[in-house]
Amino acid sequence: MKYQVPEGKNRWQIVRELWGFVLPYQRQIIYSLLALLFTAAITLSIGQGIRLLIDHGFATQSRLLLGQYVVIFLCLVLALAVGTFTRYYWVTWLGERVIADIRCSVFNHLIHLHPGFFEKNRGSEIQSRLTVDMTLLQSVIGSSISFALRNLIMMIGGIIWLFVTNAKLTIIVLVCVPLVVVPILVFGRRVRGLSRESQDRIAMVGAYVGEMLSQIKTVQAYNHQPIDQRKFHDYVEDAFIVAKRRITQRAFLVTVVIILVLGAVGMMLWIGGIDVIEGRISGGELAAFIFYSVIVGSAVASISEVVGELQRAAGAAERTMELLRAPSKIQTPLIAQALPKVSGAITIDNISFVYPSRADVFAIDRFSLQINSGETLALVGPSGAGKSTLFDLLLRFYDCQSGNIKLDGIDIRQVDLFALRRCYALVSQTPVLFYGSIYENLRYANPDATQSEVEVAATLAFAHDFICELPQGYQTQLGEGGQGLSGGQKQRLAIARAILADAPILLLDEATSALDAQSEYWVQQALGQLMINRTTLVIAHRLSTVQAADRIAVLNHGRLEAIGKHAELIATNQLYSQLASLQFKSA
Repeated sequence: MKYQVPEGKNRWQIVRELWGFVLPYQRQIIYSLLALLFTAAITLSIGQGIRLLIDHGFATQSRLLLGQYVVIFLCLVLALAVGTFTRYYWVTWLGERVIADIRCSVFNHLIHLHPGFFEKNRGSEIQSRLTVDMTLLQSVIGSSISFALRNLIMMIGGIIWLFVTNAKLTIIVLVCVPLVVVPILVFGRRVRGLSRESQDRIAMVGAYVGEMLSQIKTVQAYNHQPIDQRKFHDYVEDAFIVAKRRITQRAFLVTVVIILVLGAVGMMLWIGGIDVIEGRISGGELAAFIFYSVIVGSAVASISEVVGELQRAAGAAERTMELLRAPSKIQTPLIAQALPKVSGAITIDNISFVYPSRADVFAIDRFSLQINSGETLALVGPSGAGKSTLFDLLLRFYDCQSGNIKLDGIDIRQVDLFALRRCYALVSQTPVLFYGSIYENLRYANPDATQSEVEVAATLAFAHDFICELPQGYQTQLGEGGQGLSGGQKQRLAIARAILADAPILLLDEATSALDAQSEYWVQQALGQLMINRTTLVIAHRLSTVQAADRIAVLNHGRLEAIGKHAELIATNQLYSQLASLQFKSA
């Protein structure tokens, strides 16, 4: 992603942002910490239980004392089991809850970002961040952090008990602590960088899979499978190479820690064994010391292992927080101007616009146009003339770099975005349908619509009959993108949805392009009724649509070249005359 902060600030900023999601659950945090402290205390107490068993149970050869200490030991084990259950439940609950909140926050932020953001960032990669990265973060928040805290407490408590048991032997153990910490710091930094790179490569793999599967018909139609297989293999291998480097660093880190820690334990056993032989300490004290040494050593080794997980999660957290920090360039003003009942008059005053990804080419260049209330205006011109871009600007998917657009005399940049977009009903050239039932798709523009209203809209769009012929009628489930329907059926559903929106302004981008001649005729009749007392902008090449318009605006290279009626433009405008001869000659 493109939105990052300087590296020096990045780490602590990410921690603060993540902590903001955890903080609301203070009660659950307290439960988790209490259970964590309880289990750590019980585990450390087991060392003393071992000492008592050896010195006062085995050494005294008393069955009564041995039985008592065994009972105490078993009670400690039972308490440890209960504490572990409590800790696991609340820590895991906290991890799941926090990740669910982060997912919702990221989605809620993304869904309001301007479309230009998604031109620069692949949707499938963003999806990977909401799934793969979130799973990793959940594992860290719901497990690794708790594991690290538990081992930290065990390490501190174990060191304290080591000093209490035998200070001389403890010094031997502590000498190795700096030797363990240095590799953690050195290799941890490398692991963090490789973890971030690994997550990026995995996201690229997911993005490529999503793109290929979503366009599977095109892939197979051109027999492109072998090439795509090779490309996917290359993506996977790149991800594996980075993962292998990360694994090597982590494995080397753990190996060094184990050698140093267990080497110190071996030295301690030799010295402690001599002390037992010479009577300076008891066998129970040495056993307890060994127990605490193993706890401290395993805690340090476990912490070094968790550090690798935390470094890997840091990469995932950075990628996630980048999404939350991504700014939306299209926003409602702090003090929005109220929009009265809209009549549909649109004033476009000398606007110019370039897409961020094509900054050297004007998509709209010093364009001015007055659209009257209730008027049907057709926009025609060659591909790339700026027709669809004009729709984007009217809907404020983008803001023009100069000039302004007014709706009923009010600058649209001063109006609440939701209020502005409620004024439009859009039917795009490529009909957009979502996974779900036909009924849900039609109500997308008007969630409060009743069944009868939905059926009326479908009837006006000449979709009701074919819907009723489907197995479950309006409850028929559509595949992703409306798979299972013909292009004409998809388009009629999109038109029905626009009818149901009942907006004062209609934006029809090649709305009948996928219909056969007969269906187009009847849909045009329905649209003709719908256009009464509504402002309608139509992007079209079909002669039937153009002839029905009150005026026709001819666009070329982002500029308004001519405006008038069909017969007038045929006689006075060379570009329109050429378009008519090429595109309308079949009429």
